[in-house]
Amino acid sequence: MSNSYQVNLKLIFTVILFLLIVSGFSKHNAQTKLNVAVAGLSHDHVFSIMNSYEKNEVNIIGIAESNPELIERFKKRYQLVDSLFFPDIVSLLKKRKPDAVLAYNPISEHLSIVEAAAPLGISVMVEKPLAVTVKQAERMAQLARKYKIHLLTNYETTWYRSNQEAYLNIKNQNLIGDVRKMIVHDGHEGPKEIGVSKEFLEWLTDPEKNGAGALADFGCYGANLMTWIMDGKAPISVSAITHQIKPNVYPKVDDDATILLEYPDATGIIEASWNWPFSIKDMEVFGKTGYIQAINDQNLRLKENGKSDYKTYKAKTLAAPYANSLSYLAAVLRNEIQPVNDLSSLENNLIVVKILEAAKISSKTGKKVLIK
Repeated sequence: MSNSYQVNLKLIFTVILFLLIVSGFSKHNAQTKLNVAVAGLSHDHVFSIMNSYEKNEVNIIGIAESNPELIERFKKRYQLVDSLFFPDIVSLLKKRKPDAVLAYNPISEHLSIVEAAAPLGISVMVEKPLAVTVKQAERMAQLARKYKIHLLTNYETTWYRSNQEAYLNIKNQNLIGDVRKMIVHDGHEGPKEIGVSKEFLEWLTDPEKNGAGALADFGCYGANLMTWIMDGKAPISVSAITHQIKPNVYPKVDDDATILLEYPDATGIIEASWNWPFSIKDMEVFGKTGYIQAINDQNLRLKENGKSDYKTYKAKTLAAPYANSLSYLAAVLRNEIQPVNDLSSLENNLIVVKILEAAKISSKTGKKVLIK
């Protein structure tokens, strides 16, 4: 057998092996890629799922939206066909059978999405927070449990590797001892100031559709993270102060909120605002023996007991199921992850809604509100 023949034979085998690997990967990718329905286009976080669609990371098999201007805008921007669109979620689910429904509509309409999807056995992931009121949240939970679907809540900060590593540093490695104080800052200069879409701004500044202003929009992040760090336990009480610093811009809702959570041996302080000088999402946790801060989505700062200097370091890249909302959702639907008391879980987010509702009552009455 000649050397050239052997070389050609090896090359052929290499090509065949490569094609088999690529084919297998493509089949696996096709099998694991979710088929989702999108409920609403007025929440600007919808651009995240649309970008994933453009990258061929997810199949969007239907979009429920009644605003013709929004429909035309998205059709043009993402080259979407007419057959994808339906006037509401009920008519969509009569024609399409998604793996899950992703809600990007006003918070007050989350309940209607669950009412349509749950009886069909279709799981739902809503954008934060879960609901406007405790009554709505409890009805959603009742439907989810009755029909045995997953009801998840998506937060941008869930996929911050800094938050995930801070949690491991606190809980698994015990780097700072028992938690004593938590401080979470969230917000930006204001939704109008940063140029959100007019459709998003309309309901974000409506107390009926959003539940509040900055208190709901950004207070939910801190409530979510603190409930997680406190192992799914609700606070004993909630106190809150709100301001309307820009009543001419946001006449119907608060634009600044400070919420105090009381636990048996710890205190949580949530600072939510549309008046920050810059966008901010960070978390500080003080323990009995040390301190840790998730500075931004990637970086942390640590001070351990007895050490004079702060250590600043970059968090490790998250493992695939926890890297983003889509991979997490897929893993939950395949029963690879049991979402019990994690950041997206129904249990956590029922407590979040209780905290936000108590904060609204406290800010109006000036009194501490006990959590039942």
